[in-house]
Amino acid sequence: MAYQSFQQEYFLIPPITRAYTTSCVLTTLAVQLDLVTPFQLYFNPAQILKGQLWRIFTNFMFFGTFGFNFLFNMIFTYRYCRMLEEGSFRGRTADFFFMFLFGGTLMSIVAVFVHLAFLGQAFTMMLVYIWSRRNPYIRMNFFGLLNFQAPYLPWVLLAFSVIFGNAIIVDAMGIAIGHIYYFLEDVFPNQHNGYRLLKTPSFIKYILEPHNIEDPNYEPLPEDRPGGYAWGQQPQGPGGEEN
Repeated sequence: MAYQSFQQEYFLIPPITRAYTTSCVLTTLAVQLDLVTPFQLYFNPAQILKGQLWRIFTNFMFFGTFGFNFLFNMIFTYRYCRMLEEGSFRGRTADFFFMFLFGGTLMSIVAVFVHLAFLGQAFTMMLVYIWSRRNPYIRMNFFGLLNFQAPYLPWVLLAFSVIFGNAIIVDAMGIAIGHIYYFLEDVFPNQHNGYRLLKTPSFIKYILEPHNIEDPNYEPLPEDRPGGYAWGQQPQGPGGEEN
């Protein structure tokens, strides 16, 4: 019964979020069981050119071995990836996948010059940034210490990375590429004489949205509780104020 309940909940997760988070967990599990090593997964342009093409993808799937850092990153990856797919990308699976391709491609190009081995954290920051800009009026609470509106969330996370001694370049890359996507997709098309530069190729739409039919039993994650756990806002009353 428990397995059936878990299976049912698992398949309620939207497809891109389900595929990405599952691949992250399985990759970490494989490292934990010594089936592979991080040296076989990290981004290495020289090895990619020699035919190890999997590194293009696996460097986005490894957040370190099981522990607090892995749990922290997976919570954010799952929550904000799912809320984007169920929110502004609802019914647009192909567009969401194209956003993955766009962000991942830019990060890989930048990584060649800044010599980053794993890009999963930067990718998560990109998701957080795009979600935060598309939900500007949601108020958030950071571990009960700070109250702020959603667009400040990426900068709060960047500040805490600095406090804990993490490399600022990783989070900064995610924010920068998230802003590039947001500008090209949400800002520039609405400018005078603007137009949409990012168009999902028709073959991707044909593969991922052959009939564009929604599941009638699909239950989206509520966006008014963005962070989950201690990260989300308090219930809101009329006018968007916290109760």
